[in-house]
Amino acid sequence: MLETTLCYLSVKGKTLMLFRNQKKEDLNKGKWLGIGGKIEEGETPEACMLREFQEETGMKLTKYSYRGIVEFIQESWNEKMHLFTASEADGRMHSCDEGELSWIENEKILDLSLWEGDRIFLRILAEEVPFFELKLFYDLNGHLLKAVLDGQLLSLPFSHA
Repeated sequence: MLETTLCYLSVKGKTLMLFRNQKKEDLNKGKWLGIGGKIEEGETPEACMLREFQEETGMKLTKYSYRGIVEFIQESWNEKMHLFTASEADGRMHSCDEGELSWIENEKILDLSLWEGDRIFLRILAEEVPFFELKLFYDLNGHLLKAVLDGQLLSLPFSHA
């Protein structure tokens, strides 16, 4: 199983997002994501998140929280993503070789081109829900079939209280 991290840095009502448009072979091409990447052998999720964030943005996170685990399940692959949020970073942002970094107003994030499952966990993060586990089941065309939050099947499309 592939293990990855993803982090959303939010400061003053805006969140740093990455529009994936640089790599030719990119499952996420044309989508907006947080900052993250693959966990290397022997690396903890926290260490990976900090490394990936600094590599992709040039900034070092100084205040962050481990918020949940999201598992992506499809017939041909399975990914376990460790999800973080951050509120402070030091350094100067540089360009990213995976896409365009942009500060997006928080209330406009759900209007972006996102994976449907990302819309679910972004709403949960915005509501400050404590640590959670989310399983997202996709078909081979990338359509969300089912979502299970902390063992409870969610009705789709999802709208959290």
